[in-house]
Amino acid sequence: MAGPIRLLLIGAPGSEFRLAAELARQAGADVAMADTPAHALEALRGACADMVMIDVETDVAGFMASLRGERFTIPVLACGIDAPAERAVAAIRAGARDYVPLPPQRDMIAAAIASVVQRSVVARIGNHPALARALQLATAVASSGAPVLVTGEKGSGKGVMARTIHEASGRGDPMLVVECAGVAADVLESELFGHEANAFPGAAARRTGGLERAGTGTIFLREVGALAPATQARLLAVLIEQRFTRIGGDTFVPFQARLIASTSMDLEAAVQAGSFRADLLVRLGLVRVEVPSLRARGDDIAELACHFAERLAEADGIEPRGFSDEALALLGRYGWPGNIRELEDCIHRAVLLASGARIEASDLVRSDGTRLIELEAAEPDRFQIQGLVGRTVEEVERELILQTLERCHGNRTSASNILGISVRTMRNKLRTFIEAGIPVSPAI
Repeated sequence: MAGPIRLLLIGAPGSEFRLAAELARQAGADVAMADTPAHALEALRGACADMVMIDVETDVAGFMASLRGERFTIPVLACGIDAPAERAVAAIRAGARDYVPLPPQRDMIAAAIASVVQRSVVARIGNHPALARALQLATAVASSGAPVLVTGEKGSGKGVMARTIHEASGRGDPMLVVECAGVAADVLESELFGHEANAFPGAAARRTGGLERAGTGTIFLREVGALAPATQARLLAVLIEQRFTRIGGDTFVPFQARLIASTSMDLEAAVQAGSFRADLLVRLGLVRVEVPSLRARGDDIAELACHFAERLAEADGIEPRGFSDEALALLGRYGWPGNIRELEDCIHRAVLLASGARIEASDLVRSDGTRLIELEAAEPDRFQIQGLVGRTVEEVERELILQTLERCHGNRTSASNILGISVRTMRNKLRTFIEAGIPVSPAI
């Protein structure tokens, strides 16, 4: 989702609907209105929405059937003014996700918007419990103005997480992204703070910097660990004083935006090495959101691969294909040092190059041209090691126990002998898994 949530309201434009529209705008949505389901479908054919709210007094069932017929997959909320309970129930049975009474409450509208944002980020970077915890923290602090530091390996989805925080914040202005790595210090400083005319040779006119252009929106500093010491000092002053001056100027400009920074660097180690300011790290890291690596959440790989394959096929005008079991298993074994970015690139090549009815293991190719299946044959230990790095001992133990039991067709004695543990220990482990809500095969 690259911008505000797009909400379509369907119903007679009365005062309650106008209030719902205004509250949705305040929660960060871009709102459109249609008086009938037929007009709503016309609008959706031209510009799809992220969420629909429909009056239960209209033909909700017919509208839901039309959405399914035209393959729109949009969450729909039913709403109404003192509607009979049977109308609300009928709308939900027709496919609406929930019922919202009108006039709406601010918190209810904000929660609906946040729910759509959360589903969007899950589709883009996964749904592992560790990621869900990070997302929960991100959305909890979204409405505040506190700086957020998003950490994680390159390609793990830090930019998507930053975008999610911004979209859930309800800020009217857009998110401005500034790349800090690979940019000369003087150029980056001008990009952030702007400069006055004649501030330095070649500065013929005043330039507005990113801190100013962001307005009341969000400024996202990607790879903040690359900032030069002088720029770090100036940024710290901005966070303390909430104002700054353009380069070569003496007039203070108020800083009104929300600052989100990301890093794949160990900033604590950088502080110890003297290359990053400890006081700036404290300010930036008031709230930290860590995005786990892809190899630490292997359950997401198959789901993400299918999502990428469907989306990329649609974008390229290609008939979508599924994956063979061997292909999905191979994707799960590979360690993905480039994380989600590498996975998406690999799936894109497979979508373009696969010739069969399904994407096979032989269609999975790295950016250097090496097929994953050939790489595994040449370096099998590398796949096994990469599959373990980044995972907790508890996760590895659980997977080992459950997979061994599956291989033994649920025979606990055989599995215990293979693992070198007692049957009693096995039983206790399984009880712990079940109590933690971890799915265990009925055969086990």
